[in-house]
Amino acid sequence: MNEDTVGRVEPELLEERRGDSGEILWLTLNRPRARNALTFPMYERIGEVCLEVNADPSVRTVVFTGAGGRAFAAGTDISQFRAFDKEEDALAYEERMDRVLGALESVRVPTIAAIAGACTGGGAGIAAACDLRICTPSLKFGFPIARTVGNTLSMANFARLTMLIGAGRVKDLIFMARLVGADEAAAIGLVNEVVPSEEALEPRVMEICSIVSTNAPLTQETAKEALRRIRVQMTPPDGGADLLIKAYMSEDFREGIEAFFAKRPARWKGR
Repeated sequence: MNEDTVGRVEPELLEERRGDSGEILWLTLNRPRARNALTFPMYERIGEVCLEVNADPSVRTVVFTGAGGRAFAAGTDISQFRAFDKEEDALAYEERMDRVLGALESVRVPTIAAIAGACTGGGAGIAAACDLRICTPSLKFGFPIARTVGNTLSMANFARLTMLIGAGRVKDLIFMARLVGADEAAAIGLVNEVVPSEEALEPRVMEICSIVSTNAPLTQETAKEALRRIRVQMTPPDGGADLLIKAYMSEDFREGIEAFFAKRPARWKGR
């Protein structure tokens, strides 16, 4: 929870029904002072909402966006990583991520990420798990972990990204630790559309929702499930636990966290 309004504690995930009959579920990541960095309870609530949508036939589309206009979500709140001191911590974190993003990917209705500003780390994972991504010119998308905290992605997240932009571009993003801007994101198929301004984002996403909501729901649902099954086939059943442990239990990961909070470059040792 955060206190962005004096005397009032606001939820970290705002939930609103929109549309003429409330058919659009609009979800806002709501930690603007932290650039909407995600806490573990936020991830858990997202997973719960996905299950609720599957049980509610009145919902026809789901939208994710970020509060404040500066960021969709600047990854997972890194302060939560400071408590990681055993293999189970790393595996439990990535299991949570796979469970939540898997639930998002499995939502029966189309999901849309409405993105302004930074969309990195866990935020980029959420956007990649959505069906459509609409962004503003301020987009900065990526997983800059090779220069920040030195962790890695799960096999499922690598598979999702590879389906979107191909293995070569995924390697470029990870190895170079760079952030992709709006024009490049559109050119490589990472986003579906770039709107001309921040002010144009919400109206355009609502317009897309109105179109999607009138089309055949079973066509959409079966298409989503078919593509999800293809992605699952790309993910080894062991989940790459050895790779997660190698990164998260390393000296470099601990150094990356401390360097992040000290606001200095990390001194990588490769161990």
